Amino acid sequence: MVDIDRIPSPCYVIEESLLRNNLALIKRVKEEANVNIILAFKAFALWKAFPIIREYITFSTASSPYEAQLAHEEMAGLAHTYSPAYTENDFPVVLKYSSHITFNSLSQFERFYPMIQASDQKVSCGLRINPEYSDVETELYNPCALGSRMGITAELLSKTLPEGVEGLHFHTLCESSSYDLEKTLMEVEKRFHRYLPTIKWLNIGGGHLITRKGYDTKHLIGLLRSFKSKYPNLEVIIEPGSAFVWQTGFLLTTVVDIVENHGIKTAIIDASFTCHMPDCLEMPYKPVIRDATDAIVGKPIYRIGGNSCLSGDYMGDWSFEKPLKVGDKLIFEDMIHYTLVKTTMFNGIPHPSIALWSRNNELIIYRHFGYEDYKQRMS
Repeated sequence: MVDIDRIPSPCYVIEESLLRNNLALIKRVKEEANVNIILAFKAFALWKAFPIIREYITFSTASSPYEAQLAHEEMAGLAHTYSPAYTENDFPVVLKYSSHITFNSLSQFERFYPMIQASDQKVSCGLRINPEYSDVETELYNPCALGSRMGITAELLSKTLPEGVEGLHFHTLCESSSYDLEKTLMEVEKRFHRYLPTIKWLNIGGGHLITRKGYDTKHLIGLLRSFKSKYPNLEVIIEPGSAFVWQTGFLLTTVVDIVENHGIKTAIIDASFTCHMPDCLEMPYKPVIRDATDAIVGKPIYRIGGNSCLSGDYMGDWSFEKPLKVGDKLIFEDMIHYTLVKTTMFNGIPHPSIALWSRNNELIIYRHFGYEDYKQRMS
């Protein structure tokens, strides 16, 4: 049982027991489906927790030189790397720390493949394809939207792939189900079927929310087995990010003031939506607050306001069993994926501490942040 009183505020807290539950499920799917499931750093890159993850999953995917180097240093292996665009400055680092490199366009492949040929590094090259189909409704997260810069459409490819291309990669999902993947695979086969019998691997990207309650893992395993039976030459690679740390931790905050304007009460906390929970505003989505509900007439109702100067740094409305007061703790659930990797120190707002609540009921503080962190970031 997590003891909230032992945790500094604000603080991101990962619960080790919940993390291990997710990892065990992911490992089981990997083994039963006979696929390679790898960790996507873009959703979770807290490397101090990687020793736990490495007990279950040993490979990772990167989208930049820094992430590729992190894979080498902290996951003890080479990355599967994809970026919308590489440059002459960053590609040597990508090449050094990658086992697989996926190119977003034919021009990028043609530009950098000679560097791979000239190196001693053994790298398997792939192209990102765009199947022009996605169930993702939020435009910001839809990589197959009309005019998307992500991936190569079928009409731009010749009957055969360029020499040196060993794999294909697509990413069309976002917190999606196995049935969404099934529909996507049908579109991929329809548009790119001529390449599937000859390539070595197919990376089916991220967005597979395997660890969400109600996700049909049995259907996923059967779907992947069936697909692999049609293409026994293929290594199938899955690179979820959110699924690894889905509902494995929270952001603890404290109410520091309560203000009222035209009957609307706002509880201001010692954290910020724009700085510390940016996806709430980008997606947007309303996070779950422990022991709170959507607004109910007759119960105390509050907006929750962040402590930055951005006017839009708030969300609402929630009801609580009793009126809030300064000093009350508010716990924002499921605040580990796409939070730590996106946070900022906008406005000089202090960053929450980062901690692990171990399965032995010990609080392990991974890091506190102070003024020097802010000053160094601005230098």
